[in-house]
Amino acid sequence: MNLAAIDFGTVHTDAIIQNVVGSVLYFLVGVLVLAAGFVMVDVLTPGKLRRQVFVERRPNAVTITAAMDVSLAAIIITAIHASSDRLGQGLIDTLIYGLIGVALQGLALVAVELLAPGHFRNDINAEEFHPAALSVAVVLLAVGGINAAALT
Repeated sequence: MNLAAIDFGTVHTDAIIQNVVGSVLYFLVGVLVLAAGFVMVDVLTPGKLRRQVFVERRPNAVTITAAMDVSLAAIIITAIHASSDRLGQGLIDTLIYGLIGVALQGLALVAVELLAPGHFRNDINAEEFHPAALSVAVVLLAVGGINAAALT
């Protein structure tokens, strides 16, 4: 009985190690950008956002935070994809473009607050869902998408 031979070829551990290190470093930069976005939303809204999202489960706070996270993730993913083959430059690019994304998300929140009737930021900690939360979330997603597209 013959068993088929399996040829694994040459395994290049240097490339694997470099990719693992790159993945971990990009993860850390991504977490830093997402944390900066969370802090930005926390500063621009009344109350403690962490408590509103994770303890009190306020639907408006969760909606805005989730949209901001998805928007920043799109920017981070696009920055990583478009980054240089050089790891150091790619990490710096991802951090810079991610933080620009945070700033643009903040500007979008301020613009919505100034241009929309009423003051949505005062309703972010309401116990009931406010339809404006969905509108603000879409604005954040649009800003994130535009910013991500600009990186390509």
